[in-house]
This record gives sequence, structure tokens and C-alpha cells, in this order.
Amino acid sequence: MSVRKSENRVRNAPKYALLALVDVGDVWGVGRRISTRLKAQGIHTALDLARANPKAIRSEYSVVLERTVRELNGASCLELETVRPTKQQIVCSRSFGHKVTDKQELREAVAKYTTRAAEKLRGEQRLCRVVTVFIRTSPFIPGEPQCSKALSAELPNPTDDTRDLLEVTNVIFQQIYRAGFRFAKAGVMLADFYEQGTFQEDLFQPSINRTQSKALMSVVDKINHSGLGNVFFASQGTSPTWPMKREHLSPNYTTCRGDLRRVL
Repeated sequence: MSVRKSENRVRNAPKYALLALVDVGDVWGVGRRISTRLKAQGIHTALDLARANPKAIRSEYSVVLERTVRELNGASCLELETVRPTKQQIVCSRSFGHKVTDKQELREAVAKYTTRAAEKLRGEQRLCRVVTVFIRTSPFIPGEPQCSKALSAELPNPTDDTRDLLEVTNVIFQQIYRAGFRFAKAGVMLADFYEQGTFQEDLFQPSINRTQSKALMSVVDKINHSGLGNVFFASQGTSPTWPMKREHLSPNYTTCRGDLRRVL
């Protein structure tokens, strides 16, 4: 089915002049494959796409491309997000720079990801009740023994204290760890979030009253975000050898003085 031109032509106003200079493949949401099909139907520029019949575009392509057509004509289809929605889950995971076979190294990686996830959780001003830990080998190495384990635990009471989460993830890790494998990745996921004071504590397992928990976590986060120092938990290890490879990491020209280019 060919895409018909809309009966209501887009007015040839100055604001549309630039659309005629934009290739349809450069329009947001139009990939190489779609642009090839559009050009075969005579739609070569963003202006051509704006003049297309939205209903025909939706029928032959998708509702997303139909919205793009309407947006090009000045109709707002996607509302401006003024307030970022609260996350439903937080995942911290990385592939290792080398395959990890040592249990202690793998445990340190899980502790590191737990700490980072807890920091993000406090940034969301939420508490979590469900914690998941997963470890896995690489599926891309032919003939290598495979192992992929994951386990979740539900806390009796939600928390954002890194110490509470480290205790839970360590117990989970001990249960899912299997010796004799070369692990390529590990991660921690936090879910089932609550706001402060909006949950009912477990009647038979009240929260552990950690002295000045909120104040302590606040100080730790403040120091780590200041760039003047780094506070970490001993379970993360002092000299990890498992971090991901970063030889091709893009330089931080705007935030790191050492990455500035030198002009001779």
C-alpha cells in the first residue's frame, strides 16, 4: 500500500522551509530501513513526511511514526516531562575486565555493586524491600562450562542503609556461588520501593535500630560526591582486579583536568 498525501497540505510557511532541507533519514525515529521505504514512496525530506497522511503512515508503519508526522506539523503528541518519574527498580551490573574465578574477588564485586545501588536508592529518596543478586559466565565462549545463577530475598522491613543491604547480598551470594567457573558478570538489583514512613513494619521482625543510620549514610554520600575523598566498606576490597576494561574510555574534557588536550 502506498502512502497517500494528506488532503490538508502543510502550508508553505517560513517555519517549514527548513524541513525541506532535512533528509527524512535524519528525522528522530526514522531509521535507515524505514527511510529507504519512505524514499521509495517519494518521501525524501522532513517536509515530505510532514505532508504525508498520518493515518496512512500509522497503517503502513507504526503509531510512533504517525506521531512524528503530527509533531512535524506542530501538534504536541508527547507531553513535556517536567518531573522525572521515580524509578521502579535499580540495577548495578558490569562485565568484568577478565574472567573471575576467585570467590573473594566475585564477592567484592557484588559488594561494590550493592554499595552503588544503595547510593542510587538514597538519591531517589526511597527504601527497598526486595534485593536480587546474579552472577553469570560468558555465553559467547564455545565449549566453556556455563553457570547463571540469580536469587532474590525479601526484607522484613524496607531500608536504604548500605550496611543492611550488604548483609543481605552477602547471604544471597553465598547461596548462589558455584566454584569451578569463570564468571564474566555480576550484578545487584533493588526493587519494591517505599517512601519514608509509608510502610507497615513487620510485627514480629521490627527494624534494627542502627544508630544515626540516616545521618551516617548522608555523610558518606556527601564525601563521595565531593570529589575530595572516597569512603567505602571493607567488603568491597582495597585493590580490586576485576573492574571492566576502560582502555577506550572517552576522555572527560569538561570535568577532568588531566584529560585536557595539550597544544604544543
